[in-house]
Amino acid sequence: MKLTRRDLILAAGTLTTAATMPQALAATANPALIKPRRLQPGMTVALVTPASNVPEDRDLHTAMDLVRSLGFVPKPAPNLFSRSQYLAGSDEQRASDLNAMFADPEVDAIFCVRGGYGSGRLLRYLDYDTIAANPKILMGYSDITAILNAITLRTSLVTFHGPIASSNFTDYTLGQYHKVLVEPTANTLIGELPEFETRPGVVDWENRLTTIVPGVAEGRLMGGNLALLVTLLGTPFEPVFEDAILFLEDVSEPPYSVDRMLTHLWMAGKLEQLAGIVLGKFTDTDYDGNTFSMEQVMIDRLEPLGIPVLRGAMIGHIDDKTVVPLGIRARLDASQGSLTLLETAVG
Repeated sequence: MKLTRRDLILAAGTLTTAATMPQALAATANPALIKPRRLQPGMTVALVTPASNVPEDRDLHTAMDLVRSLGFVPKPAPNLFSRSQYLAGSDEQRASDLNAMFADPEVDAIFCVRGGYGSGRLLRYLDYDTIAANPKILMGYSDITAILNAITLRTSLVTFHGPIASSNFTDYTLGQYHKVLVEPTANTLIGELPEFETRPGVVDWENRLTTIVPGVAEGRLMGGNLALLVTLLGTPFEPVFEDAILFLEDVSEPPYSVDRMLTHLWMAGKLEQLAGIVLGKFTDTDYDGNTFSMEQVMIDRLEPLGIPVLRGAMIGHIDDKTVVPLGIRARLDASQGSLTLLETAVG
């Protein structure tokens, strides 16, 4: 069997960390992509809080109602209602919930209730062997980026950067969720702009696609929240950037902070390895004081790479968001402003 560079990187990471990490983590990742089952009515969906929790128990009960509204039976993880300062319980409790919900034969899929902070603290405690042996949809975004990337790297299971259970799905979000997770087809367009009725004197100011570098690229999707992705650099959970289409989003980060994080990726030699870049929404940007615009930061940092770069896809901390499957091959057409899944993400 011919080993790819990705196989060698994964194997090297396994050898260098096996002596200090749990046995489940030290196992070599399955080189074959694993796709979980598609969602069907009546399935049982577990609710977990791997990072922070919502403020009140009432919100968790409302999240269960949201799962019911989608046609599923909600199953709260054992520690769903736990809280410890800014964390949803101890690291051991939160990791145990994820491991248990993957191992539970009654559970068909797992939705995260929210992000916040704390996902990275769990990565050494996750049972990657059990996760790989029990493939299920795992969906969340923001801080959950760390878990999504670690699981896809270590198990080759497709994970999903998408809506959480603590907020309603808009019509747009429901449509994106449906065509990726419920009735998938190959060559599915994701992250496109929502429908907008342009009329005299009225255009869509909020949702715009901008080509930073034109061109077409194909590769597997990886990424998520920019701040969380940067924290994985130099760890055994660092994603493989080579020939990937990187998607990025963030919230409440001023231009200088986004500049710093993109520069970090550039200095680490990661950006040059990519096939293309899709920028989602960078929301709640602070423009106070003397600053470059977010647009200028992205152009300065990414245009010199010479690879296709598209800005403005419906990814991130916004009401209308798509579902992006990590590990799935996609085509980015930065010239035409499109991101297309080349294969289904679920079986």
